[in-house]
Amino acid sequence: MSIDLLELADTVVDEPTFIGFLQALARDWKNAEEAEAETPSSPYGPSALGWENWTFGAIIESSAAWAEASSDGLRFYEKPENPWQRVAQILAMGKFYE
Repeated sequence: MSIDLLELADTVVDEPTFIGFLQALARDWKNAEEAEAETPSSPYGPSALGWENWTFGAIIESSAAWAEASSDGLRFYEKPENPWQRVAQILAMGKFYE
């Protein structure tokens, strides 16, 4: 079962909740790997759990690209003041931002 990482990122307020987010991110990645091993998705779309980016480099690159694009907020995104929450959101976006 996939975790809604964006919703979870919105609940991050401090170091303990950030660590919990990182644990959920890791679990989601592991679950996606296992699901792909059982039933591979099309190479032209996301995995069964929505992962668009499969390597550490691709995830970090996408996270950085989204962080830069959203540094002043976006039309439907208001940048949070809490830095723990912002970092969690940036990492969550690495899952599927291209």
